[in-house]
Amino acid sequence: MTTTADDMSRAQDAAPEEAARRAVRRATDHLLARQQAGGWWLGFAQTDMGYDAQDLFFRRFLGLADERVTAASGRWIRSRQSADGTWPTAPGGPGDLDITIQAYVALRLAGDRPDEEHMARCAAWVREQGGVAAATLTPRLWLALFGWWSWDELPEIPPEIIAQPARAPLSIYSFNSWARQVIVAVSVISAHRPVRPAPFAIDELFAPPGTSSPAGRRDRVFRRLNTAARVCLRGAPRVLRRSAIHACTRWLLERQEADGSWGGVAPMTIFAVIALHLQGYALDHPALRAAVDFVTGSVAWPEDDVRKVETVKSPVWETCLSVTALADAGVPADHPALVKAADWLLTRQTDRPGDWAVRSPGLDPGGWAFVFHNQTWPDTDDTSEVLLALRRVAHPDPARVDAAVDRGLRWNLGVQCKDGGWAGFEPDVTGALPTRLPFLDIGGHCVDAPTADVTGHVVEMLARLGLRDDPRTRRGVRWLLRHQEDNGAWYGRWGVNHLYGTGCVLPALVAAGVPRDHLAVRRAVTWLRSV
Repeated sequence: MTTTADDMSRAQDAAPEEAARRAVRRATDHLLARQQAGGWWLGFAQTDMGYDAQDLFFRRFLGLADERVTAASGRWIRSRQSADGTWPTAPGGPGDLDITIQAYVALRLAGDRPDEEHMARCAAWVREQGGVAAATLTPRLWLALFGWWSWDELPEIPPEIIAQPARAPLSIYSFNSWARQVIVAVSVISAHRPVRPAPFAIDELFAPPGTSSPAGRRDRVFRRLNTAARVCLRGAPRVLRRSAIHACTRWLLERQEADGSWGGVAPMTIFAVIALHLQGYALDHPALRAAVDFVTGSVAWPEDDVRKVETVKSPVWETCLSVTALADAGVPADHPALVKAADWLLTRQTDRPGDWAVRSPGLDPGGWAFVFHNQTWPDTDDTSEVLLALRRVAHPDPARVDAAVDRGLRWNLGVQCKDGGWAGFEPDVTGALPTRLPFLDIGGHCVDAPTADVTGHVVEMLARLGLRDDPRTRRGVRWLLRHQEDNGAWYGRWGVNHLYGTGCVLPALVAAGVPRDHLAVRRAVTWLRSV
């Protein structure tokens, strides 16, 4: 038999397709093998070294320090140091001052000496950036807990903020969900001004007097505002302060989740534990014991002598995406793995009002959160993806699935923002004043503005669930078209970053009936090709 040129050409054309099919089959088998017995999937969420450092600070502050844990955490932090002596926000990125200061101090706690080459290199870089004085609130707060920074040089975060009406410009509900919880906890901590004596000095992290710093002007403005606030608060009756602290304590306890956490997030839980402990709650109190157990379990040991912190677990997110991926790959809709995953997802739907009810009174619960346990702060992103996943499964009890989908759909529609987009957790937490406060240093991250990635996921879900022509879906589409970047991309808030955002929006627009030759689609595709 003679092989012709046409035969060769067809074989070459078929080779990439067959390779793709093999890859899908292998990936499908791999993903099915990784499903947990309970029906969910779970990976590991890697974050920056600041959180590993904070875990050591937390343990030392509460008297829970353990030599093995400290040494193992030190090995992990040390292994992630960049060549210039710093630690970045993400691998390969530039050094971050806040993270670098915290990682350095954590290594001091782990026994590293300041005259060691990797430590001296780090300290020199910190001084070049203006030293500790140029850092933002988080590292300076942790340093104050051990006497390395003065409480007088930290902002006043009065616990009386808890008494502000929910619609006031600076109530706790004018901040996003995670910032709100941290603010309440830190207001209690700062009211106590605790100091646990430090085992060493960190003078090497302070820039020489007179050194200019990018934070100089900010600090001068801050000090004037902070002094005025402190003077005003000093004249307030003590009974009001005690009442406010007790109200903050109650607020925190009401939001503790079934697994002992706050929001399923280790750093938020750490601040809550410290606040409650300062209020007299012993470490063996059931609330604190459960919380400390949660924090202790939020780690991985990739080696016997290496320990790394996992700030948040994401089983709901990974499970719903896995279901959709397997269905796309051709796994039958009634496959036992998909049914088991759907059964587990159905148990994670929230069934009581959370903080979102402040801005959406009368709306029934029905959302999903990112984590194992979080009734207080479900999010629109997970809810959208769960609804899409549930509709891909041929469940033996379709009425149960239909009821859950209906509740989730109504909840997601009920938290649409006034401008037509969707934020992560609650609608219209977009006030300008919280972003300008000097005590937070995080700008727009302390509010919950609509984003392209989340809005894209919600719009795609609505379109695929038969609401393509619903006025609320069309408003979402218009929001997406208005927020396309000049270069044709969309910015993704909850992923990195423009590739992620664009990847969320394009399927949504197509599902919602936007023609593939629409200018916005063409511009996005042109941008994708360019990168």
